[in-house]
Amino acid sequence: MKRGVVGNQEFSIYVGLDWGTEFHRACVLDASGEVVRECQVDHSGPAITDFVRLLNAMIHGKPERIAVAIEVPRGPVVEAFLEGGFAVFSINPKQLDRFRDRYSVAGAKDDSRDAYVAADSLRTDQHCFRRVAVQHPDVTRLRELSRTEENLSGDLRRIVNQLYQLLLRYYPQLLQLNSTPEEPWIWALLEAAPLPQRGARLTVARLKQLLSKHRIRRWTAEQLHDVLVSPPLPLAAGSADAISEHALLLLPQLRLLYRQRQDIRDRIETLLDGMVAQGREGSEFQEHRDVGLLLSLPGVGCLIAANLFTEGSDPLAQRDYLALRAHSGIAPVTRQSGKTRQIIMRRGCNERLRNAMYHWARCSVQHDPLSKVHYARLRQAGHKHGRALRGVADRLLAILIAMLKSGKPYEASRRQNGRSHDDASPANNP
Repeated sequence: MKRGVVGNQEFSIYVGLDWGTEFHRACVLDASGEVVRECQVDHSGPAITDFVRLLNAMIHGKPERIAVAIEVPRGPVVEAFLEGGFAVFSINPKQLDRFRDRYSVAGAKDDSRDAYVAADSLRTDQHCFRRVAVQHPDVTRLRELSRTEENLSGDLRRIVNQLYQLLLRYYPQLLQLNSTPEEPWIWALLEAAPLPQRGARLTVARLKQLLSKHRIRRWTAEQLHDVLVSPPLPLAAGSADAISEHALLLLPQLRLLYRQRQDIRDRIETLLDGMVAQGREGSEFQEHRDVGLLLSLPGVGCLIAANLFTEGSDPLAQRDYLALRAHSGIAPVTRQSGKTRQIIMRRGCNERLRNAMYHWARCSVQHDPLSKVHYARLRQAGHKHGRALRGVADRLLAILIAMLKSGKPYEASRRQNGRSHDDASPANNP
């Protein structure tokens, strides 16, 4: 069989897979672009295994000569191909949509055509695809934990917002104690006094006991008592009782989500500590060494590190500063046509990575004097808060990549001696 050579990679078979929920459409091309096989692969273990076995048979047991194009960078199908020894390449669905216009200007679209477009585009334009690498199990677990924590935080936030709206309707005194009722001591107080009239009857001794149990020091029992005895809202008969009943039903959900989120955060911290320890012991895996370097930076906690390390794993592993700032939305987008030139915020990016960069910059401004000075300089120049934080994040990314290349942890003194790393980095370029 004739072999195709694209971008220093030699493959004899190109497979395009259009991802689906119940089944996937597959198109197999040879190196000359001729369709060898088209089929449907059910989303089940036996069907995927049989398809992998079929591809191996077509290439006479040489899986390294098979290239697979798919829109998703991970999942059971991707992992099955990687375990089978195939070269797997992913591409952004929007970019694949542009390739589709090569074959039909009428905008026709179906799953079989998409599978063919993916396979043929990989054959001719492999440089536009990103090769998927097998990741260490610790990185896979860390990604799953960090995304689970994000989902739990979102669920908790939704229930807290519901409770906020209920308290606003009949019990605003509790919102004076905390603008957002997301702390367990507020829930305990609501449980002890679900109605404003009952809250006014709580003694100072009882309130002192509650504050002591939850270790709350920003309020004294006397201050708490003064807030609770304030006149309640004038409501129709029975309204407060009905709303309080609804509010009490939310408390078990809040406590469950709160415990689960805390448990996930503890697991993330334990996993990161283990990876750092392995890195210090001279682990052969680059991921374990990189985690320790990342955590040495100012403003980086366990949650930020987990999201940065897992969502930006490929550009971090490749030490690719430009790719990392593009994937995180830090790099702006320039639109130029004739005399018109416009620089705008990048919208197409990894949202989780963007959020991690935002919180990293925000925390570094609070804890790192140099980042704080740079943020103030950008604000004085007229930039808004978000733009200033992206400028801070851009410098931090350049420092992170330099640290990963050198293998040395962060040292603030190295940014202050002579010409600082900030001034020498490409992050200063507009």
